[in-house]
Amino acid sequence: MEKNLISIIKESGIVGAGGAGFPTHVKVNAKADYVIINGAECEPLLRVDQQLMAKESRKLLDSLDLVMKNVEAKIGIIGLKSKYKIAIENLESIINEYPNIKIHKMPNFYPAGDEQILVYEAIGKIIPEGSIPLSVGAVVLNVETILNIYDAYKYKTPVVEKYITVAGDVKNKITVKVPIGITIKEAIELAGGSKLEEFVVINGGPMMGKIVSLDDKVTKTTKGLIILPKDHSLINSINKNLGQILKEAKTACMHCSLCSEVCPRNLLGHNIHPNKLIRMASYSSVCDKNLSPTTAFLCCECRLCEYACIMDLQPWKLHSNLKKQMGSNGIKNDNNNKPENVHPFREYKRYPVNKLIAKLDLTKYDESADIVELEKNFDKVEILLSQHIGAPATPVVKEGDKVHKRQLIAKINSDKLGSNIHASIDGNIVYINKDIITIQSN
Repeated sequence: MEKNLISIIKESGIVGAGGAGFPTHVKVNAKADYVIINGAECEPLLRVDQQLMAKESRKLLDSLDLVMKNVEAKIGIIGLKSKYKIAIENLESIINEYPNIKIHKMPNFYPAGDEQILVYEAIGKIIPEGSIPLSVGAVVLNVETILNIYDAYKYKTPVVEKYITVAGDVKNKITVKVPIGITIKEAIELAGGSKLEEFVVINGGPMMGKIVSLDDKVTKTTKGLIILPKDHSLINSINKNLGQILKEAKTACMHCSLCSEVCPRNLLGHNIHPNKLIRMASYSSVCDKNLSPTTAFLCCECRLCEYACIMDLQPWKLHSNLKKQMGSNGIKNDNNNKPENVHPFREYKRYPVNKLIAKLDLTKYDESADIVELEKNFDKVEILLSQHIGAPATPVVKEGDKVHKRQLIAKINSDKLGSNIHASIDGNIVYINKDIITIQSN
């Protein structure tokens, strides 16, 4: 290699293309037995990863092979769902050229894309409580992330654009690549806008996404935009406040165990029991001397417990609040058990995505969102200096500077966790503050 791959990834500002945006140069600066590509894409309505696996099969395999050599991995695995027929067909047509890479096909269940679930499905190893895939010898990367690594290594291309699915109540459901820093409103307009006069936008999947405003910006981690009526049951669920949740839990919880029966981390053998933690609302106690409120730290907030509950309660939101309260009081996760076995009936308790879509009342929106080529220039972008886990990037440009697309405009300090930021369009720097850099095209 002409240049260290880690340095290339760091300079190019590559982070996890979904989720929290963990800086990739840190993740792959390790030695591992496996590199696993997370192509499960288990969130309803999203289409990006399955489409990219079909469209960029050769690039994906080449990049996976590159990362495997860097971490000295023996095996590369592409984890995806059996229903992604085109992606599987395209990958299988050339995968024999890569003897150490294989495809692992999974059923259509949620949350197959949770990296702890994916690791167990792919290599049969249980990640210890509170730990990461590297603890069992695995590095897990998102599909778009691995493709960004290829572009950075082969073409010296930093991350300045993002593939997103625009779905829900829009005129044309699409997947499209857009410049980082455009507004959510501009992205929705690429799909023809919404047919609704009033609507709400979820950034991310309908299960783990967050409600955003039309003025919010597309970032390196934006995966999908789901447009729904403002009175949709999913929106009401997300907006329910903690006081209402605790009141409902106290008066309506039947203290059964359905929430724990489907909890994906519980089924891996982790010591998390939503049905016991929610007893705190009724009894101010978990009623189990062997269980601590700190087990809330083990919750991945996939929200599946809510859709298993016949009373529509939200144990995950209670867990989220507990984590925040304990964190603000300096209480850390003290759970580090190393389960040896998963639940004996785990295979039969995995939650089908089709059932989940029906429970979410999203069936009418579950349609294809084909990749379309963008034929539009944007006049302005507002690029956030923090689009990742870690410290914000520090501007290396000033107001009035002329910049070109892909130019470095903000850099991380060498001693901090973070990611470099690059211009996503040609133009002039018209505004800088501690949070954002605005570029206006010429």
